[in-house]
Amino acid sequence: MLAYKLTKNAMNLLLYAIIFVCGAMFGSFYTLATYRIPKNIDIVKKHSYCPNCGHKLGVLDLVPILSYIFLGGKCRYCKQKIRPRYLILEILSGIMFVLLAYTLKINAYTLNLQQIILFAFMILYFTAVILISAIDKEYRNINKKVLAYGIIISLLYMIYLYVIEPTSIYRYAIYLAVYIILITTDTFMLRKFAEENYIINLVIFFTMITMFVEYKISTIVLIIFLIEIIFYLIIKNLRKSKNGNKPIKFEEIPLGFYLGVSNIITLFIMNTINLFI
Repeated sequence: MLAYKLTKNAMNLLLYAIIFVCGAMFGSFYTLATYRIPKNIDIVKKHSYCPNCGHKLGVLDLVPILSYIFLGGKCRYCKQKIRPRYLILEILSGIMFVLLAYTLKINAYTLNLQQIILFAFMILYFTAVILISAIDKEYRNINKKVLAYGIIISLLYMIYLYVIEPTSIYRYAIYLAVYIILITTDTFMLRKFAEENYIINLVIFFTMITMFVEYKISTIVLIIFLIEIIFYLIIKNLRKSKNGNKPIKFEEIPLGFYLGVSNIITLFIMNTINLFI
């Protein structure tokens, strides 16, 4: 009996180790996509390269976490320092995958198709949220291509939920109608003023979140988001006032970043609560 338990635990540890590695690999992809997408650089076909010297990176340069550690946080070719955020994001992404698998009660011996599909949807959805948030943090811009990808994932997830457990189609129709109205409005304003409308894109982002997590959880997301913004304004303005600088402007706040962060925090809190109930 003891040997069986040890074997079972070993299998689960191996499964979660694999999940962590997959998460770290996704983290590496997130950093690449965050850098390339705003610059309209191909994220699939174009080989990875050092952004400083342009040298193509070999296999040993691309091993998540380990490459950064063994290379001392520097490019192998030009010795330029690599920002620590790459390592941090890979580690956090690996941890996020493990926590997600744990909250979904994924087990090596009881794993089923529904858990795999749900885990896959969550990963695809988190990819959209992370990329939208990361790009917005860097450029204060909610990228339309990533937003479109997130919308497609949300729509597919709704279809999946309706297939496995049919519910009222009216709720889904309302979400779809909101999407159409917002996208039409954004397209009209883009043509009229020849510029991106940040607020409309932010509302579309929140609608995407609501479609995926439902309106009850999205309300909590909105509350946490508002708390984050209030604290952000207080801390930033205190620092600026000490240095004699002008208060921060609304246009400087990466709202999409904080909305994405609040979404991830809320999902993990809610899933953890459900795990222990």
